[in-house]
Amino acid sequence: MVYQCGAALNKITKHITTKMTEAQFEGIITGNAATPKMAADTISSGLKEKVSELGSMAIDDVLNMVVTGLVHFTIRLAIAIVIFYIGRFIINKLHKLVATIFIKRDIDRSLTTFVLSLIRIVLYFILLVIVINILGLETSSFLAIFASAGVAIGLALSGTLQNFAGGVLILLLKPYKIGDYIEAQGYSGTVKEIQIFSTILTTPDNKQILIPNGGLSTGSINNYSKEDYRRVDWTISIAYGDDVTKAREVILDILFSDPRIVQKYVEDDREQRLIATEKANHINDTDGNIQTILPEKKKSLWYRLTHKTKKLPNIGEIVDTRHKSILAQLPKTDRSPMVALNMLNTSSIDLTVRAWTASSTYWGVFFDMNERFYKELPLHGINFPFPQLDVRVQSQPEIDK
Repeated sequence: MVYQCGAALNKITKHITTKMTEAQFEGIITGNAATPKMAADTISSGLKEKVSELGSMAIDDVLNMVVTGLVHFTIRLAIAIVIFYIGRFIINKLHKLVATIFIKRDIDRSLTTFVLSLIRIVLYFILLVIVINILGLETSSFLAIFASAGVAIGLALSGTLQNFAGGVLILLLKPYKIGDYIEAQGYSGTVKEIQIFSTILTTPDNKQILIPNGGLSTGSINNYSKEDYRRVDWTISIAYGDDVTKAREVILDILFSDPRIVQKYVEDDREQRLIATEKANHINDTDGNIQTILPEKKKSLWYRLTHKTKKLPNIGEIVDTRHKSILAQLPKTDRSPMVALNMLNTSSIDLTVRAWTASSTYWGVFFDMNERFYKELPLHGINFPFPQLDVRVQSQPEIDK
């Protein structure tokens, strides 16, 4: 029926255009002022003729028109239903593909859930517009209203959308992760949770701070836990009468005696830590139980044909491998402990002490070494001076009266 109505309107338009072309063409060319009125009369007469023509049709013709319209509408409806189910199948496949990519890339769970939901909604909206268009309904006005609503919502929630975009960038680029100790936006603490719109920090005194992601994504971030190793600095003051060389030897002996201190190279220390961890895990896993290894069942030919998949190379693993090979070619940097004379102060000689350790043991090494320096240096004749101030009193001569 919708199709027949459209055909009838096309016939009316064609008839009106033909009439106007035959009767008014000369007036349009010559610029006659009566042309608009004559065109309107032609349109009105054409409509009357078509309405009278529809009224004079027989009942069989009307029924034939109705049946033809229903048949065309049924065909369009069937095509729309088929397109809908095909589109839904494609949407589910794309959803699974994107989910698999996110899982392999180790994308954050909250971002994965949000992006997958957004992709599903957008694809279903496009599918709905296609189905409505197949049915013959006008979709331009609907799309215009939807676009206007989107612009209005975007302007109203500009700050929230900025935080959302910042959260997406943080979850994708990963400048920090949960458990890292960071300093940003004037606050410092351990990252407890990374949300879409904000990041939650926990301070050392167990206070919770919520920072919007918009400022974090565009501002500077100091991540203390990003690298595996950090340098620890101390300043030790000794008296002027003490031997600097002896003080240096005692301090280095204290540092080298601690296994948490890097002895020479960071790469060697990292390798030793990995070996020690693997040995500890191996000892914990060997509980004396004998495991029986069952032979793998042979797969059927149909299973091998239908489940044969070609393993695609992981781009991330390739980049990491090349990056590690490039770093391996660089010369190693000496990270052994060092002691240097920093400043000749007013009442003391200030020594700068530097040593490298793993980031996880940074504060433990810092506080333990402070205590050992305080206890062991005086045993070797190295004293810590107190702030001194010499005051000289000069007597004034008495004035004879």
